[in-house]
Amino acid sequence: MRRPVKNRNIPGPDVRYKSQKVEKLINYCMERGKKNAARSIVYDAFDIVKDKTGEDPLVVFDTAVRNVGPTLEVRSRRIGGANYQVPREVRAERRFALALRWMVAAARAKKGSPMGKKLADELLAASKNEGEAVKRRENTHKMADANKAFAHFSW
Repeated sequence: MRRPVKNRNIPGPDVRYKSQKVEKLINYCMERGKKNAARSIVYDAFDIVKDKTGEDPLVVFDTAVRNVGPTLEVRSRRIGGANYQVPREVRAERRFALALRWMVAAARAKKGSPMGKKLADELLAASKNEGEAVKRRENTHKMADANKAFAHFSW
């Protein structure tokens, strides 16, 4: 068993919403150390979400993260010369990290509009259980379901 992480770097709350989760989203959007650019992208996306829905963007963001985060995933395990895809439950921190990563990646994959608008569209779609990030979660769950025969190899 792995030892627990002692000095994990926890980001402080963001400037506008005073939320650590929003700060993590900003960090995932950041490229080449340009934090102010990432901040403006996320805040633009939140403003667009507020304009379109009329509700608090933090509520939409939390709903989107909850909808995108996977509960099961497969991990490769080598047993007796064969590799098995063993389904495992996902820890809460990893679920949150995967949800943010998948939403930002889905927004980046779209073409033809500013990143703030693409991220807002992905947040809105994810909060309604639609979009690329939710499809990715569904695929992950399907893989885990297809390999549940190997669940007894779990460690």
